[in-house]
Amino acid sequence: MRCFSILTVGLFAATWCGPSDAGDWPQWRGPLGIGVGSEKHVPLMWSKTEHVKWTVQLPEDGNSSPVVIGDKVLVTTPENKGRVRSLLCLDRRDGKELWRKSVEYADREVMHNTNPHCSPSPATDGERVVVWYGSAGLYCYDLNGKELWQKDLGKFDHIWGYGSSPVIHGDLVFLNAGPGTVAFVAAFNKHSGTEVWRKTYPQMASTKPEQYRGSWSTPVIVGEGNEALMLLSLPQTLWAVKPATGEEVWWCQGLGDLVYTSPLVDGEVVVAMGGFHGPAIACRMGGTGDVTATHRLWRHAEKNPQRIGSGVAVNGHVYILNENGIVWCLDEQTGEKKWEHRLGGTSWGSMCHVDGRLYVQNMNGTVFVMAVDSTKFELLAENALNEGSRSSPAFSNGEVFVRTFRTVYCIAEK
Repeated sequence: MRCFSILTVGLFAATWCGPSDAGDWPQWRGPLGIGVGSEKHVPLMWSKTEHVKWTVQLPEDGNSSPVVIGDKVLVTTPENKGRVRSLLCLDRRDGKELWRKSVEYADREVMHNTNPHCSPSPATDGERVVVWYGSAGLYCYDLNGKELWQKDLGKFDHIWGYGSSPVIHGDLVFLNAGPGTVAFVAAFNKHSGTEVWRKTYPQMASTKPEQYRGSWSTPVIVGEGNEALMLLSLPQTLWAVKPATGEEVWWCQGLGDLVYTSPLVDGEVVVAMGGFHGPAIACRMGGTGDVTATHRLWRHAEKNPQRIGSGVAVNGHVYILNENGIVWCLDEQTGEKKWEHRLGGTSWGSMCHVDGRLYVQNMNGTVFVMAVDSTKFELLAENALNEGSRSSPAFSNGEVFVRTFRTVYCIAEK
């Protein structure tokens, strides 16, 4: 079992327990789910031929990101044009495939060609791994590939498909299921798969698959025990709910109908950003009920860039690479743009803060490395793989795991 906590007093703290160690990257956006890791000695520069420890070819294009637990790398991939959805377990030492578990689903789903099946990333607690395959269901395996349980959650149809990743916290698995006419947040017992609670929050579901409404955002959990909160970026509203029950504690209004990014947390500040040029908001944690008037710090209501990849909040500032290839630095307290810089290309990649640097990947498979500096943009490295990608890197024990459409790379200094 692994435990995580974020202290909301300006400091981040992670408490680790059980068979996994602090070098793991066990879920979408790392150990805390916010793109922040404690890794050191992470490679700064690489290419297709330099510092590549191994590569593994995948059967079809995919958008999910790898996760790493101990000596295993886990990644999802579609096969047979999405009719087969698979979880691959690779040996982190050499990339050898240790096992593959596949699920067949023949019914047609409404999707988009830029977002193939298996876009959600796996999540693991060091004993089990959970994957969500949209209409094909939610599956849990042990780390040897034995199926422990599975849940049929219904059919999910949206013109842009699905993409939220599961989250494991304590004894529960959480999922923001949707978007579309079927859309809800639910919690499941991680040992048995028993559904503990399910809730559809206001304005979450759409009336038809073609409606421009929905959330692809992966939840973020802060705190532990009775003090824990789950942050949900959903249409129109940022919600803070009790993980054990789904009960609303507080909420802040001001988002749009479409949300792709995950909440960003830095101390007592939460930043949520809409998609499809929608609004962005920041608020202070705390309070009860509707805290829009009392806790919201700012709202960018003007036409913003398209945002699919999430940013990262560091030392009072938000850094995000917008889809148009322009990176922004924003003041968390005021929303003021401190600087912007065009990196080139387009991006769905999410920003990560590891080893004192910022890493983010664009759609050409280039990982940019930047300095954490709110006063100016500084590019430290530009690592081109020249392969399409809509994923984000994972970092573990000084190695970088990069997924392009068809390839997983392990990058290491040695």
